[in-house]
Amino acid sequence: MPDQPEETSGRNIDHRYPLYFRTLICFAAAGTLVNAVNWSAPWELDKIIVLGMAFLLLAYTVVAYRISLHFTGDSAFQARRALSFCDATLIGMAIALANFSLLPSLLFITMVQFNALTEGGGRRWFEHNTGLLMGVGAGYLIHEPALVVNSDLTISAASLIGVFTYFCAYAFYTHKQISSLKRANQELTKEQHTSKMRTYKLSKYLPQRLWRAVTSGTEGELVTERKLLTVFFSDIKDFSQLTEELEAETFTQLLNSYLSEMSRIAGQYGGTIDKFIGDAVMVVFGDDQSKGPKSDALRCVAMALAMRKRVREMKQEWYNKGIARPLQVRMGINTGYCTVGIFGTANHQSYTVMGTHVNLAARLEGAAQPGEILISHESWALIKHSVMCRDKGHVTVKGFSTPVKVYQVTDLRKNLGGQQSYLEDHAPGFSMHLDLDKIRNYDKDKVLQSLQKAAATLKSKVIM
Repeated sequence: MPDQPEETSGRNIDHRYPLYFRTLICFAAAGTLVNAVNWSAPWELDKIIVLGMAFLLLAYTVVAYRISLHFTGDSAFQARRALSFCDATLIGMAIALANFSLLPSLLFITMVQFNALTEGGGRRWFEHNTGLLMGVGAGYLIHEPALVVNSDLTISAASLIGVFTYFCAYAFYTHKQISSLKRANQELTKEQHTSKMRTYKLSKYLPQRLWRAVTSGTEGELVTERKLLTVFFSDIKDFSQLTEELEAETFTQLLNSYLSEMSRIAGQYGGTIDKFIGDAVMVVFGDDQSKGPKSDALRCVAMALAMRKRVREMKQEWYNKGIARPLQVRMGINTGYCTVGIFGTANHQSYTVMGTHVNLAARLEGAAQPGEILISHESWALIKHSVMCRDKGHVTVKGFSTPVKVYQVTDLRKNLGGQQSYLEDHAPGFSMHLDLDKIRNYDKDKVLQSLQKAAATLKSKVIM
């Protein structure tokens, strides 16, 4: 199992805890060695070695602490790893110098296994046991312990106290870490929720393709390229004059309502809103999740028809709110190869569409009459079997040296003739729009009664 730095293992480990655990186990080992000494016996080399080892264990805790303070970052992890190996080696020597007392030996070996597995898994377990065996071998060489296993409870008392304290401290430490992880998890959950809300809000300001690339970290894959696209432009006629006539609050509410409806319809038909320029709307089909040029052009024209229908419905809503001037929208559509990509400077960039065919779509929108949808010959060739259009001949547009052949969109062929689902008419004192797709069965009689009543009232009225 690969070893990893403790900083990246998911636990926020206090640097003091390794010191506490090392101090406990070293004090327990030193106490065991002191109790193993026969104080009534004369002073011999073995006795001095055992006591020297006990002193070394106590001094080692201070030296190890100083070493751990000296290193930071990756070097700190390597230093902790080396110190853990030294811990196991010194414990092995203490076991040998204590004449392999049964209970202390089992307790210290258990502590080494426990510490190795909790710190680093299989790899750390192998390192610690290697150090333990090396320590046992070194202790055996310098002390030559008795081969009889010692089970004196007096010798075991110090190790029992030390090991008991060690495991209690580790249990407290583990509890504290679990509590810290729970708090961190709760904070992370809140941050994820906040991040999702911010990401959702960000999606309103970016094209869907760019938004997915940014959120997935693949924005580097977005390159400037040529694509066959269908581009749509629309704006409100006499918009500047309208801004002067309306109060700021009323104007803001009207414009936001209009743009919200246009955005909803664009999303419904799979279009990508490239930008809003005041009242103007630019929508692109074919850049994101294209279903082929013919499908892109047909969906774009169907979107334009849906937008025109919705604007006519909104006229009455605005009129009821006191806006007497009828808002009239004109639209232009063109299909052709455009340049798609990220343009701008290092400080400000924009993902957009550029090219001659984009300019032509904007020029067609400017040449259209209020309520009219003009399309180029290229777009007409793709949708002529599904959409009824009227040939308007050639028009001269700014920026093009030769006249451009254009067509006026009437409606989808399926909505014309006996299958017509939308009726509209206007006259001074009269306004009607009838959308059969939105009338429910249980409202049909009510609508018929209203029409009959209106017709009877109009017939009986003498108009001077």
